[in-house]
Amino acid sequence: MAAQKITISLAGRNYILSASSEEEERRIRLAADAVNARLSSYTTSFPGCKESDLMPFVALNECIARLSLEDGRKALEDEALKLLEDTQSYLKTRK
Repeated sequence: MAAQKITISLAGRNYILSASSEEEERRIRLAADAVNARLSSYTTSFPGCKESDLMPFVALNECIARLSLEDGRKALEDEALKLLEDTQSYLKTRK
């Protein structure tokens, strides 16, 4: 798929982006939805604040969530490696 122009809405403003695949377009749209949902939640929780003042906190919380997922992935990779090593060690003793 050649790069396709898509329009997303963030905080009530439209932005034109390029997506190189259907999967990338899907990710972009899901990310925009997540940002808008978090912003909506903050707007409800902090009714006197402007959206532009809340957006840094949206970005911060999305980054925190991503880092938490990366930490969890790393822990799972470490556990998988340990299990592989244990399995290989066990199989060597069974010869």
